[in-house]
Amino acid sequence: MKTAVIIFGPPGGGKGTQANLVANKLGLTHFDAGRFFESLIYDQKRQKDPIIRRERKLFEGGKLMTPGFVLKEVARHVKVVAGAGWGIVFSGSLRTPGEAHGLLPVIEKLYGRKNIFVFALKVPPEASIKRNSNRLICRICGAPLLTSYYPSKNPKHCPVCGGPLYRRTLDKPEVIKVRLHEYHKRTEPIFKLIKKLGYPVREIDGRPAPYKVFNKIYGYLKNVG
Repeated sequence: MKTAVIIFGPPGGGKGTQANLVANKLGLTHFDAGRFFESLIYDQKRQKDPIIRRERKLFEGGKLMTPGFVLKEVARHVKVVAGAGWGIVFSGSLRTPGEAHGLLPVIEKLYGRKNIFVFALKVPPEASIKRNSNRLICRICGAPLLTSYYPSKNPKHCPVCGGPLYRRTLDKPEVIKVRLHEYHKRTEPIFKLIKKLGYPVREIDGRPAPYKVFNKIYGYLKNVG
């Protein structure tokens, strides 16, 4: 399905979860920017690369990575996905107005303006901090687990594949606060730009249970294709 869905939201806003649900329902490829760049900066073969070392320092501090570096890597990946005939759903990208200026024309050329859908999950800062502080990630399959939705108070293994769980550096409270500041200062201005370019930004309350949020998003997408 030649469709591009872009899901914005603050750290802990649920954009990755919603992107997974959308990808599974519509048969799209989920481009998770956080995991994509995490795999790049921790690639053992590139640890001596000064650019990778610079970006890793930004990433681990909760700050947005260099826009030019991000744009180049994302554009390259999107062209591969589109070239294979797959639709795509983004979570964690686009991150700055500069990236939007550079990447939106690429996405539009690959998928067509009428096939691009933009959503913004609205979640207050206190909810973001609580969610991230209670989030664990599987080391094997990468599935996130919110302990607030799980019966065990101290889960050790992933309910999807049984792999060991860990807490990311990015999910420490002090780092989350930096990430929230970065989102409000550098990412939210994108909405004004996107609207100016003629794309509607559909705002969705991201506080309810994930399936309820998905039902809202799917309401806009169910007739796509």
